Amino acid sequence: MWSCRRCHHWLSAVLFLFSLVHSPVAQAASPLQKIVIVFGGFNERSSFLFTAKDMRFFEEQGLDAQIVQVRSGPIAVSALAANEAQFYTVSATGASLGAIAGGLDLVFIAGIVNKLDGDFVVSPKIKSPPDLKGKLLGVQSIGGGIWTFTMLALDHWGLVPERDTIPFRILGDQSVIAQGLLTGAVDAAYLGYTFSKVAQRQGFRVLADLAKADIPYQGIGVAARRSFLDRSPEVGERTLKALAKSVAYVQDPANKQTVVSILAKWLRLSRIEDAEAGYESIRPLYSRRIFPTTEGLRNTLRILSRVDPKFGRLKAEDLTDERIVRKLEREGFLK
Repeated sequence: MWSCRRCHHWLSAVLFLFSLVHSPVAQAASPLQKIVIVFGGFNERSSFLFTAKDMRFFEEQGLDAQIVQVRSGPIAVSALAANEAQFYTVSATGASLGAIAGGLDLVFIAGIVNKLDGDFVVSPKIKSPPDLKGKLLGVQSIGGGIWTFTMLALDHWGLVPERDTIPFRILGDQSVIAQGLLTGAVDAAYLGYTFSKVAQRQGFRVLADLAKADIPYQGIGVAARRSFLDRSPEVGERTLKALAKSVAYVQDPANKQTVVSILAKWLRLSRIEDAEAGYESIRPLYSRRIFPTTEGLRNTLRILSRVDPKFGRLKAEDLTDERIVRKLEREGFLK
């Protein structure tokens, strides 16, 4: 009798433990899937990434996302190639597309900003695009995002650096480039809207708001390796769900103050007004339908093929993988 009661108690205990393991509480406590997302755009265009991290949208999807800034495209590409990072929020640049031309199975799986944006900031003596001839332009790296943005702007104005004697000086990220403008190290540079405001307060002028030029471009997207997506499609889907929710959150005016605070923190801005300017400029540029842009990729390949024929061998259609975003759209997640 005692033995049966003992068996009953033992079975009850097992069933109780089984129910705990399969309860929502236990599932919530299960280990999060670790992922690493690298990014290089130290400006307001990365607001969606900063917001997803600080608002814990990744955790809602069962992800422990480490957000790592890298100083150049080759470093980010190396991390992806070594499987030390799974995602790269990046523009279509010489570095990212060059890695694909070199054999890395990298593809754009989402597009957050699908046209060229930002300000082309110049010293007061420069009044029009032709005045850029013979002037020194600041960039973060040759072939990187800021260099590509600059080349697209020059192409739009009919300027060719080699022909028009427009040299580049490598300075660093946008905060360093802005400082280079203020000290006279360079005469002009592409800057995101946030750092553009900093330069404007010191007497520098905006030659053009590039968003108004409506130049097709994969301004910022999410890239990953095809081989990783084939192995872990659910991780890719959960990551894009978190980022899509973040885009919608940033675009909602009710969340302005929260996003501005997040942006000021990540960009280490001392003036909240600068963060507000960045927020107001980027909010209308984000697209909730986060599809990558083939047209923008094609435009970039055209520019890059002028300096290296390997880019002319790439096809824009082969540089994207829309499997996940199409699934999210069918499920009504991208509204």
